[in-house]
Amino acid sequence: MRVIITGGTGLIGTALAQDLLAGGHEVITLSRRPETRGGLPDEVRLVRWDARTAEGWGHLADGADAIVNLAGANLAGESFFPSRWTEARKRLLRDSRVNAGRAVVEAVRQAVRKPGVVVQSSGAGYYGFRHDGPLAEDAGPGDDFLARLAADDWEPSTAPVEEMGVRRVVTRSGAVLAAGEGALPRMVLPFRLFVGGPIGRGDQWLPWIHLQDEVAAIRFLIEHEQARGAFNLVAPQSSTNAQFGRALARVLGRPYWLPLPGFAMRLAFGEVSDVLLEGQRLSPRRLQDMGFEFRFPDAESALRDLLA
Repeated sequence: MRVIITGGTGLIGTALAQDLLAGGHEVITLSRRPETRGGLPDEVRLVRWDARTAEGWGHLADGADAIVNLAGANLAGESFFPSRWTEARKRLLRDSRVNAGRAVVEAVRQAVRKPGVVVQSSGAGYYGFRHDGPLAEDAGPGDDFLARLAADDWEPSTAPVEEMGVRRVVTRSGAVLAAGEGALPRMVLPFRLFVGGPIGRGDQWLPWIHLQDEVAAIRFLIEHEQARGAFNLVAPQSSTNAQFGRALARVLGRPYWLPLPGFAMRLAFGEVSDVLLEGQRLSPRRLQDMGFEFRFPDAESALRDLLA
């Protein structure tokens, strides 16, 4: 296969590229700074793009087997601690996703031989902050900022490719767990300092998935032609914040005791703290119905693989 990945220098894109290369496939990664390869293997072809148009790369979509659109500014920011969602930050989060999606649509429109599939990334935040569940893919969207971003802007950004006869898959991912990158180091630090405990109430649901399962699920959806529409990419055994924290404490051999009050989180980080203080319980029903098998279905097995 020939696979084009936008936003491919991040955590998921790098791991996906490595996995595809190991399977003997050709990988083209679009980057605004192709001179900064990061962790991408030398075999990956890096191509410059402006994250807004198909200029300079659109011709590569002609005959491609898949385009995986992972582009978009990081929801939590680039520093260790989350960035506040100011109005300017919210515009950046929206515009970076909408512009990247439009660029993919432009490239597909130009292609004589249309790509086999477009995989559009999204997030568990689509469903809003809810206490019911488990929620399958047919559940409706929420009405908070993340939900509206996903439902109104992010997911629809590549929808026009379906009118061109191109299969489209939307991946609603939970927090992707990886050793040393992404969300997990932020979760681990309090426990390593012996001050780990529940965040806020502790009973809020935490949708998550191991990086290996995230990559395997994307590969699965690319390769199975019957896969269309939205898929929840989350581990099948749901965890509350407290359950996840206790598993983390066991794996690290640390105590689980000191709560972090919700009001302190909101005071420090504002609206973005709701991602940790609220949550949603999701089910990967469509993936499992198609026969996908998770390597790490529960929190403890995932954390032992990543941290032990």
